[in-house]
Amino acid sequence: MQRKVTKAIFPVAGLGTRFLPATKSIPKEILTLVDRPLIQYAIDEARDAGIEEFIFVTSRGKGALEDYFDHSHELQSSLEKSGKTELLKILEATNMASGAIAYLRQHKALGLGHAVWCARRLIANEPFAVILTDDVIAAEKSCLQQMVEAYQETGGCMVAAMEVPMEKTSSYGVLDVSEDMGSIVRARGMVEKPKKEDAPSNLAVIGRYILTPQIMENLHNQAPGAGGEIQLTDAIAQEIREGRDVFGFRFRGQRFDCGTKAGFLQATVSFGLARPDLRDEFAQFIADITMLQNAAE
Repeated sequence: MQRKVTKAIFPVAGLGTRFLPATKSIPKEILTLVDRPLIQYAIDEARDAGIEEFIFVTSRGKGALEDYFDHSHELQSSLEKSGKTELLKILEATNMASGAIAYLRQHKALGLGHAVWCARRLIANEPFAVILTDDVIAAEKSCLQQMVEAYQETGGCMVAAMEVPMEKTSSYGVLDVSEDMGSIVRARGMVEKPKKEDAPSNLAVIGRYILTPQIMENLHNQAPGAGGEIQLTDAIAQEIREGRDVFGFRFRGQRFDCGTKAGFLQATVSFGLARPDLRDEFAQFIADITMLQNAAE
């Protein structure tokens, strides 16, 4: 039995320039899918997986992200007086217990690996998860919960993985697979954003990781990689070169890349249609607007 994973790092220092001008004044992680911000989806997934300590690697201008998790006593009191119990339950899900959440600053944009390394002193000698909030995953059982259960059997490092078209491998870290066991694959290498002709497979790494504390040491000694940044993929690949286990996990669920406008809109539609209180009206609107567009063409 492996040591329990109770800590998660959330690298949220990015400027969110793809979503300007909205992100001029609010962090990208506060943008909402229907009525929940991206960060809430990530927190809920982590809680489902048994995470107890939440470590945010932030940057200047992320104050609204920190405020989001504070208790709003005035709002709570107002809802209580109005008897709005359902809204109170929703509000309670956004609260974090004192001491459960920590914020660290990444002062220079030196890549995902550097952001993870910034949390090294809070990780100490424990396995930990990394969650990228841009990747929102709709699943009956949360992606990270699936991974934690698999990790208890395998140990080592584990990355979430999904099949992508070969022409899109240049947008991902890609696994070189030595053994395919179905939902779990053993990796013999990882390549960061390879060209289609150079990709060892079409099994791409997406934003969920369970990592050993050795990764922090790898990052500490790592030279800049692709784009002149400290790449987390390179630190994980070092584990393979040194004979330690790295696994890919084919999760069950649908992933939305909410770091892009198209992916964000797709997630909004999907989550809207999944809501019983919105489904009928929203589906009718989509049908009506599609009919009008077809008629105009």
